[in-house]
Amino acid sequence: MAYKSILSIVTDADAAKAQIDMAVAVARHEDAHLDVLCLGVDRTQTGYYYAGATAFVHQETIERAQAEAAAAEKAVRDRLAAEDIRWSAEGAVAQMGAITTVVGLRARFADLVIQARPYGEGRGQDAETVVEGALFDGHAAMMIVPDGYAGAPSPRRITVGWNQSAEALTAIRRALPLLKAADLVDITVIDPPSHGPERSDPGGLLSQMLARHGVKAEVSVLAKTLPRISDVLNRHVRDTSSDMVVMGAYGHSRFREAILGGATRYMLETAEVPILMAH
Repeated sequence: MAYKSILSIVTDADAAKAQIDMAVAVARHEDAHLDVLCLGVDRTQTGYYYAGATAFVHQETIERAQAEAAAAEKAVRDRLAAEDIRWSAEGAVAQMGAITTVVGLRARFADLVIQARPYGEGRGQDAETVVEGALFDGHAAMMIVPDGYAGAPSPRRITVGWNQSAEALTAIRRALPLLKAADLVDITVIDPPSHGPERSDPGGLLSQMLARHGVKAEVSVLAKTLPRISDVLNRHVRDTSSDMVVMGAYGHSRFREAILGGATRYMLETAEVPILMAH
């Protein structure tokens, strides 16, 4: 498997610099096609206005969303015009409640979705909703890029967060092209259960599976010496100079919509290197 279709979704061209730079670098490295969806968001909520006002408000916000999409598309086209990769850019408008559907449909047919960190200064609900749509509606592999990150598209050392979950295994399978190319993959197990199926050899079966794919892997078993698992994982990433984290994306259902759980959210807020995740 290789990454041949890469998708990046832009709702704010100014905040998308790191993700577009990484998307271009990965597309070049993988000889892939980069699709950029420039999304204008209509934030009206029908039923919240006095009688007769809805049509006027709706028209105004639609026009504003169309202008935002057109501006983002122009900025992306200007950015990609001189690149030596295959790419396309398209503008679209979606209502706030329909973003996950629009994004999920596009992400479903991408090998990898590359986005900026959805949390932080200047980030709105749009960014988080895009990430959730790609993960939960599109079932896509997603790379989250920290602001200002300028590392290589092919990481040399990768930390894999392994907790025996289906989400973690899905992320690992989606990350195989990167894992096979890395110099070393560190399977990191934090505070493994003493009565679990891998109690005698944490990470052993995963290490065997990856070795059969030609992945050079080792296992690190760590104690939970900090309040959060993500804190321990981030410290290990810094201590080992890892270039990327691979982990499962965890969420829960609220009004029948899957949203990111607190552990995944905190990891995205604090990670200093790209995270490749899947659900």
